[in-house]
Amino acid sequence: MKSWFKSGSPWVWLSAAAVSTSLIMVFGLLILIALRGLGYFWPADILEIEHREADNRIVRLIGEAQGREDVSAERIRGSGAKVAEGVETVERLLLKIGNRDIGGLDFRWVNRPDIVSEQRPEALLAIERREWGNLYGYLVAVKQQDKVIAEGNAAWDVLMERLERTNQVFADIRDIQRGDIGAINYQIEALRLEKRRLELDGVKAAGPYKDIEHRREVLNERYLVLQKQLDTMYQDIERDSIVVRVSDGREVDVPLSKVVRAYRPNAMGVFAKSLHYAEKLWEFVSDEPREANTEGGIFPAIFGTVLMVIIMSILVTPFGVIAAVYLREYAKQGPVTRIIRIAVNNLAGVPSIVYGVFGLGFFVYFLGGNIDQLFFPEALPAPTFGTGGMLWSSLTLALLTLPVVIVATEEGLARIPRSIREGSLALGATKAETLWRIVLPMASPALMTGMILAVARAAGEVAPLMLVGVVKLAPSLPLDMNAPFLHLDRKFMHLGFHIYDVGFQSPNVEAARPLVYATALLLVAVIVVLNLTAIWIRNNLREKYKALD
Repeated sequence: MKSWFKSGSPWVWLSAAAVSTSLIMVFGLLILIALRGLGYFWPADILEIEHREADNRIVRLIGEAQGREDVSAERIRGSGAKVAEGVETVERLLLKIGNRDIGGLDFRWVNRPDIVSEQRPEALLAIERREWGNLYGYLVAVKQQDKVIAEGNAAWDVLMERLERTNQVFADIRDIQRGDIGAINYQIEALRLEKRRLELDGVKAAGPYKDIEHRREVLNERYLVLQKQLDTMYQDIERDSIVVRVSDGREVDVPLSKVVRAYRPNAMGVFAKSLHYAEKLWEFVSDEPREANTEGGIFPAIFGTVLMVIIMSILVTPFGVIAAVYLREYAKQGPVTRIIRIAVNNLAGVPSIVYGVFGLGFFVYFLGGNIDQLFFPEALPAPTFGTGGMLWSSLTLALLTLPVVIVATEEGLARIPRSIREGSLALGATKAETLWRIVLPMASPALMTGMILAVARAAGEVAPLMLVGVVKLAPSLPLDMNAPFLHLDRKFMHLGFHIYDVGFQSPNVEAARPLVYATALLLVAVIVVLNLTAIWIRNNLREKYKALD
């Protein structure tokens, strides 16, 4: 045994066990997130049950079974429900009953022993609305301007046809509002700031002011034309409605302008459910959020996360490489250089919220405030760069990840053999030429390794971003078709903050829980894609400069 320990074999087995355990935990976590998140998009069957209440009333409930659990009978008795003697545990179902505008609750727990009857009629309908969540019930009739045009079995096909038309009108309205009218509003605001700038500069001539007024009148005329077009489309989209009978027997009118989609999951086969699943998954990654971020998609958060990481990478690379080159190639090696290296390594361990506080104080208040005073006085007191935004968030994260890039680049420079440098100098190249043409290309794979580590950390950071630019819901993307196209002063959405907001700030926790898992899975996927891109670039650089080795 003693010789076995001396051979080092136990440490090899111990290391292998630690690595295996870590991998199992990581993959287990990913599988858990995937199962909880991806299952949210599958259309579950709608149950219609008769449930015995605590006062022995029988009520009818309609909804989707979202989960189940076994709880102690004592706990159930404590809530006022009756449980037979001798029973130790009771199964209960979490039922998504929807109809929040009617009943006030989206979810309800029901005890399995209190369910008198359960069925899954094919005619049961699930309606996703733009407000108030889902509505469950039976389709009674389809109306056009309050006149019934279809009812009974024929109503379903008419509903599908009218809903497609209504959604197309809704998409057209949104395109005009965010495209043409958004551009006009942006230009009108720019004219207001231009006029204010002339006033601050003391311009007295009437010519520039008349030119601004003329351009504003042209924009107003275009706005009026679009507004008339919108008025017509609003009348068009409000034309149709449906009548739905809900669980308590009431019949409610639902305007189709408020409906995203309608489906009957109990009548759908596996293929139809798969198509519905793919449609919901695409909506999740390509659409905008609605219902306080608990419904719809998260495209603005994906876009903001990726754009911020790209800008952060562009900012941190030159600073990190220049610092590493100076420390390795030009700085005199001694106590001062060692202290600087120790300081850089210690910076990597500083809590990220400290960087956020620094970014808020230095970048936003000091730097941004002075930039506003110097370059955007016409917009004051409304801040332009004197508030959180994409630029300050990227700079803060660049500062946070700078030690990683410096250390990785310096390690790469240290691995370049001294003979290569001396050979280049012996052939007549200057030190700068040797550095630019020989040393840096050979060290580029190490630089990209630093970038991979920086991207992985930056994409997952949330705490500093909450102080310097991330918001719950951004009205517009930082990139659009209005000059200068990339708006670094705008606030943006981020996947990490979206998870925090939906999971801990949402008023409807039960509805938001699956979205937390789905968004977490998507954040991991985005980080993996960004890392794979950096790894691909690193491998290409390694192959390109392999001959120099």
